[in-house]
Amino acid sequence: MSIETTPLLSQSSLRNKICCGDALDELRRVPSQTIDCIVTSPPYFRQRNYESEEQVGRESCPADYVKRLQTIFCEARRTLKETGSLWLVLGDKYDKHGQLLGMPWRVALALQDDGWILRSDIIWHKPNAMPSSTKTRPTTDHEYVFFFVKNDRYYYDIDAIREPHVTFSEHSRMKGGRNHFGKRGGTPESGKNQGDSNLHDARWDQAFHPKGRNKRTVWSIPLSKFREAHFAVFPKSLVKSCILAGCPEKGLVLDPFLGSGTTAVVAKDLARNYFGIECVPAYCEMAQRRLAT
Repeated sequence: MSIETTPLLSQSSLRNKICCGDALDELRRVPSQTIDCIVTSPPYFRQRNYESEEQVGRESCPADYVKRLQTIFCEARRTLKETGSLWLVLGDKYDKHGQLLGMPWRVALALQDDGWILRSDIIWHKPNAMPSSTKTRPTTDHEYVFFFVKNDRYYYDIDAIREPHVTFSEHSRMKGGRNHFGKRGGTPESGKNQGDSNLHDARWDQAFHPKGRNKRTVWSIPLSKFREAHFAVFPKSLVKSCILAGCPEKGLVLDPFLGSGTTAVVAKDLARNYFGIECVPAYCEMAQRRLAT
């Protein structure tokens, strides 16, 4: 593990390295089609000042912010393998007049226009979101996770992120649902399971996968804290789902906005390689310390 500042010329030189510099400049040093998966959360528009001239997020208007991210992720797409994917986490912002800017979707649509394929929009629900003093609108407790790919040949491990079944469990909201489990003819003849012979013939093994149900698009994950960071950081469990689904074992995960290093830490824990880019030297050092423990 080290901080790399020289040009990167091979895939082997990318593994488990942190580059301290501008995201676009550093991405241009990465060979094409070497990255298996990108998991990142860029600085949000006008959200926080990291005291770096290279930082994203301090642009004068939403259009400039969107255009800059579009340019960066165009270069990132070049580095991504044909089987690769991008998991992009973004939060929204209100302007000085109290109008919601819709920044996540502005960026997502710009990336679509640039050639990315949007496969899913995921709601990251934050059950421990910070209270808000606003009295004129609901308190925001969610952000977006956008799942992008280059084409229809992308890697996706559905089994790695399955959820426990809810139907027929103690959490089921189906009236009398648990009493039907495993019984021939045990499902009602009307409703969403009408005509499903597997269920009516008690073929529960086919209707309900033994490893759990397909992951849903609302992920309820608390905000995380890291003692060296003065604000909430990327939750490990959120990053874990993205990496397990999008990157094969021993693959290479990129985060072009590494921050305190959560993506790299999770990739290491999951037996994947990481490559991080961060423009603030203090955060590069912070990530290095986290990875050394």
